[in-house]
Amino acid sequence: HAMMTRMLLPWGVLVLLVGQGGAEACPAPCSCLGNMVDCHGLGIHAVPKNIPRGTERLFGICNVLLCFSHLMENQIGNVERGAFDELKELERLRLNKNRLGQLPELLFQKNEALSRLDLSENAIQAVPRRAFRGATDLKNLQLDKNHISCIEEGAFRALRSLEVLTLNNNNISSIPVSSFNHMPKLRTFFDCVCILLSSCLLPSSLPLSRLHSNALRCDCHLAWLSPWLRQRPALGLYTQCSSPPTLRGLNLAELRKSDFACPGMTSAPCSLASGSCPPMCSCSNNIVDCRGRGLTAIPAHLPEAMTEIRLEQNGIKSVPPGAFSSYKKLRRIDLSNNQISEIAPDAFHGLRALNSLVLYGNKITELPGGVFDGLASLELLLLNANKIHCIRATVFKDLENLALLSLYDNKIQSLAKGTFSSLHSIQTLHLAQNPFVCDCNVKWLADFLRSNPIETSGARCASPRRLANKRIAQIKSNKFRCSGTDDRRQSYECNSKPVCPAKCRCEANMVDCSNLRLTKFPEHLPSSTEELRLNNNDLSVLEATGAFKGLSQLKKINLSNNKILDIEDGAFEGASSVVELHLTANHLESVRGSMFRGMEGLRMLMLRNNRISCIHNGSFTGLTNVRLLSLYDNQLSTILPGTFDTLPNLSTLNLLANPFNCDCRLSWFGVWLRSRRIVTGNPRCQGPAFLREIPLQDVAVPDFRCEDVLEDSSCGPGPQCPNQCTCMDTVVRCSNKHLQALPRGLPRNVTELYLDGNQFTSVPKELATFKYLQLVDLSNNKISSLSDDSFSNMSQLTTLVIIIFVIVFSSLHGNDISELRQGIFSDVASLSHLAIGANPLYCDCRLLWLSDWVKSGYKEPGIARCAGPRGMEGKLLLTTPADKFQCLGPVEASVQAKCSPCMSSPCMNQGLCQVHHTQSYTCTCKAGFTGRHCETPVDACVSNPCTNGGTCLSDEQTRGFSCACAFGFHGTFCEVNMDDCQDHGCENGATCVDGVGNYTCLCAPKYTGLFCEEEEGVCSPGRNPCQHQSTCISSPSGPRCVCIPGWVGPDCGIDYNECLDHRCQNGAQCVDHLDGYSCTCPQGYSGQFCEAAVAPPSPCQLAQCQNGAPCVEKTGTATCQCLPGFEGLSCEKLVSVNFVNRDSYVQLQDVKNWPQANITLQVSTAEDNGILLYNGDDEPIAVELHEGHVRVTYDPGNQPATAIYSTETVNDGRFHTVELVTFNRMVNLSVDGGEPMTLDSQGRSQLVTGEAPLYVGGMPEEVIPASLGLSSQTLNVSSFHGCIRNLYINHELQDFTRGHMKPGVVPGCQACRKLYCLHGICQPNTAQVGEDRTYRCDCEVGYHGTLCNLQGEPAASCRGLKCLQGRCQETEDGERCVCQQGYTGESCDTESPCRGEPVRDYHRLQRGTVLCQTSKPFSWVECRGRCQTGTEPGVGVGTPCCAPLRVRRRRLAFECDDGTSFTQDVEKPVECGCKECV
Repeated sequence: HAMMTRMLLPWGVLVLLVGQGGAEACPAPCSCLGNMVDCHGLGIHAVPKNIPRGTERLFGICNVLLCFSHLMENQIGNVERGAFDELKELERLRLNKNRLGQLPELLFQKNEALSRLDLSENAIQAVPRRAFRGATDLKNLQLDKNHISCIEEGAFRALRSLEVLTLNNNNISSIPVSSFNHMPKLRTFFDCVCILLSSCLLPSSLPLSRLHSNALRCDCHLAWLSPWLRQRPALGLYTQCSSPPTLRGLNLAELRKSDFACPGMTSAPCSLASGSCPPMCSCSNNIVDCRGRGLTAIPAHLPEAMTEIRLEQNGIKSVPPGAFSSYKKLRRIDLSNNQISEIAPDAFHGLRALNSLVLYGNKITELPGGVFDGLASLELLLLNANKIHCIRATVFKDLENLALLSLYDNKIQSLAKGTFSSLHSIQTLHLAQNPFVCDCNVKWLADFLRSNPIETSGARCASPRRLANKRIAQIKSNKFRCSGTDDRRQSYECNSKPVCPAKCRCEANMVDCSNLRLTKFPEHLPSSTEELRLNNNDLSVLEATGAFKGLSQLKKINLSNNKILDIEDGAFEGASSVVELHLTANHLESVRGSMFRGMEGLRMLMLRNNRISCIHNGSFTGLTNVRLLSLYDNQLSTILPGTFDTLPNLSTLNLLANPFNCDCRLSWFGVWLRSRRIVTGNPRCQGPAFLREIPLQDVAVPDFRCEDVLEDSSCGPGPQCPNQCTCMDTVVRCSNKHLQALPRGLPRNVTELYLDGNQFTSVPKELATFKYLQLVDLSNNKISSLSDDSFSNMSQLTTLVIIIFVIVFSSLHGNDISELRQGIFSDVASLSHLAIGANPLYCDCRLLWLSDWVKSGYKEPGIARCAGPRGMEGKLLLTTPADKFQCLGPVEASVQAKCSPCMSSPCMNQGLCQVHHTQSYTCTCKAGFTGRHCETPVDACVSNPCTNGGTCLSDEQTRGFSCACAFGFHGTFCEVNMDDCQDHGCENGATCVDGVGNYTCLCAPKYTGLFCEEEEGVCSPGRNPCQHQSTCISSPSGPRCVCIPGWVGPDCGIDYNECLDHRCQNGAQCVDHLDGYSCTCPQGYSGQFCEAAVAPPSPCQLAQCQNGAPCVEKTGTATCQCLPGFEGLSCEKLVSVNFVNRDSYVQLQDVKNWPQANITLQVSTAEDNGILLYNGDDEPIAVELHEGHVRVTYDPGNQPATAIYSTETVNDGRFHTVELVTFNRMVNLSVDGGEPMTLDSQGRSQLVTGEAPLYVGGMPEEVIPASLGLSSQTLNVSSFHGCIRNLYINHELQDFTRGHMKPGVVPGCQACRKLYCLHGICQPNTAQVGEDRTYRCDCEVGYHGTLCNLQGEPAASCRGLKCLQGRCQETEDGERCVCQQGYTGESCDTESPCRGEPVRDYHRLQRGTVLCQTSKPFSWVECRGRCQTGTEPGVGVGTPCCAPLRVRRRRLAFECDDGTSFTQDVEKPVECGCKECV
């Protein structure tokens, strides 16, 4: 197995090798291959059973608990005794980086062959006496980075073969006598037993023997270790004491025996027999007090009889499984103010006597199911000030005696119905400071709180806006509503994060966090997210936080317009489903493949407008599916060979707007471009001068030459290094470079950074982003002060050098730092070396903390000496005894002024100034004043207490106020409306209605007047008998009606027949009308009375002009004036069309077979892409507009698709002639008569069969799947936008009216630019010609309205009436036309007079294929109607037009359907009238 071990078992690989003892079953759920067992990453919580007995090695690095033969990334929390008894041949076992909390005794008693055991980075708290009994051949034992506080005597006694032992980074304070005497072969004592923090830098020649990160107590119990270390100087020469204070910081090996004393009561060596008081805690009366002891884990082997444990104010991060289960007498547990983010479900199981559990002030995000099960005696549960976002409905089901529950200040948005139903004894409930979403799912909570008034903290709604900040218990039930998709009740199993990240907008499966100035990636993205918009924010670094794990539906990420400098390796882990990534307009300077690790499905990568200057063969590794890559507008001057070899599917590469230097280094790239069928946009050289603006692929190979010797380029797959610095591995030196800010391009994995001798004036905040940084040298700069947050978030820092801080304040005496506030280095938890020499430190009692801090385990800070007070001048900070740091008198004003802002008395009006740890100072104001500096007098009227328009009057003497009420109101706050009906004057039985300062009378029938004092007359409304707008006159005999012309009768209700006395001639028929009549003439007569004979038909009447063309007579001859797009004597043929809508096309059905065809057409467009012609089913041929060029693509089906491109571009808005000639197997393409391009169809007998229809300008959706055979050429299925005219097939001009035109195809080449017909086609009005032509929408069936935007037009029920610009409607009086806006008349055929019709809507426009509209609607007027010639003042002799007289320009914000946004000026009319046509 040795050779297999060397091949398969490097340090980072987990493999389990099985001996040759015969085939055994593979343990579930692992997988086995040959002699290997693989169990890693399966989330298992225990060691698998039935491991093959022949196993020799169990490996497991980087796991969550037991790394057992590829057991990494699991959750094993416990290993039972006997787990490895069957593995008698086991040689190596790695259990590091897991959650193992205890070591059972005799765990390895059957593993005599075990030689290497790794138990580091777990949560082990104690080493029992018999933990390693039986492992007699153990040579390497690693116990570092645990929580060990107790080592029982004799724990290592049987390990006589041990050579390597690591115990660093634990909580060890004492070691039993002669613990290491039985280890004659011990040669490496990694970081063993050391208490302190590596207070010195060891010489490089010494073996790895730094002894740090424990809490070694140098009393009489540790006296044996001093001579033992002196005999072995390579093992622990620098081991230092942590306590007592007199020995703190001293090397243990240098102490004499008399220095190890045990004054007073001595603590006995720890024992795990029945639990004991932890060394760092105090115990009395069954109370264990471990408050504020710096613990990072819960101590093990606590006294079994304890009833209370105090663990608050520590650094505990988790509560492991069964943490308290064995302490059955516990009544109170206090874990408040720790760092707990995870609690095991069974952490408190079995504690039937527990009545108080305090967990506030932690980082708990959810409560696991069953965590409080069985706690029937619990009366107090405090969970406030955490980050809980979800509460399971059954989590409190057993807490029947709970009296107080606090969930105050969490992240709860909703609660499941019945969450509190089991709390029969609840008296107080705190739910405030949670972002409750008060929809229908929270209605039950309001009902519960109203019937149980136990919520005393005032829980309020956070959303929706109409309920924001209202108390939940006071909101009526009908206010809790869900709309649409909001009515989705959560499962309350806490398996999903909150619905939407804070401040973001979530719609369907899109999460929009754009334009929020975010500096950090949002948390808790919904698992159903398909599109994530993070554009227009302030993100600078994308960290590898696993944010995309679980987002299996994510397709598109938009990170454009941020400030991204770097992307950490693995930042996109889990984003394998993403196909589009937009990183446009950021600050990226280089690209490496590991940035995009995890994005195997990516197809589009947009890196436009960055600062990328280098790409190489490692830039795009792993992106095998990328088809479109844009590096437009970067700083690329050269590209290394092989850069794009890792992109096998690349079809579009945009390299424009880059400063390419076409020297010999780019020679390969010119050849590469010519040999690939990739659309590049023709990147151009910018240097040398003789090649400037020449397309790179057109440069001949000899012209790629290097005149001078090239310097070594820093561009390559290796790590980057700033120009001002030198880099070696992870060490970066930027000394003496006159830097004022961090240089760009620092490696993200830098561990040591030297910035000495520069011009820094403060500690750069960006240092906190380098998570591996361990040493920073900022000496000899111009740093003037250190704030409390100078070293925040730099917990990994171990060495800090800040020598000679020069202050540049000319008015300050001394110009040097004298004080450092306590806690300034609190965030630099790993700091081990600090140098602050050459600063005049003022060593009074306030600097005692720095002296103690240095002596307690940190490296001596350079040559730091005191400069005061008197008697301390010149003394070293490191060696001066603590009792010398005294505050005996007032501190000099010059020293105080450096760190005490209150010296300048900033508080006004006798306010009290106090130094604050985060705000420099605060002012405590006297009564009557407020503000940061107590500068604002308190005014009782500030809160506007007076309602209903009352005026607040403040009283300076009483500090109170009074309200001067408006008329009609009274009361303290003017809240009472006076009843004005108490003394009303309403008459005749009228009803009085109270108002504000007045009243109204509602009159009884037949009465009127202000007070109903008048009786109505016979002609009053309601009693008037006169009809048809006649006039009623009251008379003594009753009402009399005066009729208008055309009506007669007592009530004017009879229509008078005017045909009784008509004047119609020549046998005409009289037709009666209201107040008149008309004559219907027989054939051959006309005129008002049919008195004139009709003239013979004119030539225009015989011309029969088609398609709405007007006829003009000249010299007795009729001429048809064709509308745009039509040709022919009668305008019968449509030869030019404009494609307006995005899905429009023309289908020509009767095109004859053309195996040998000549096709020509003229094209005018400003678009880049679109279909011009498409024909064929199984073997399609397409003529497309692609990136402004004409591309002909042919797919023979059984062979790869082929294509040819025109060299000319045709998208400049002018007409270009495209000619396509097919002859058997050949296709020739020519544009504007230029040099033809030839395509060989490779064996096809007839290229175009004509069996399928020919589509012009686009194609229907059902044809698109058949065209996917062209996918290797990325067929552009978007419709064409522009004009096509004069389409000839075999010299025959095609008539588009003979084909099927989809809505959106407009005759002629003048686009409908003002009408956007939603469900119809834009057409010109036939009654108008020339430039003054207007347009209308011809709607599809089922739609109507000016823009075809109204659905459900009623079926035409009228037969005899035709409405030209409206719809017919049947009424009781007969048929009538309901006209559209701008039209009147019986047939809606008359345009209304010119006027401006108000419009309030969004303004829409189209950018290519992207639709955009204003973010908000706004108002303008549309000019509609007719103008009569010569009737309008100010209009010349020309034809007047209805047009804007005054317009307004607005700057509006637009939002597009691709997620982009922009602003643009828009002009809209605000006043209309008639003026001379333009």
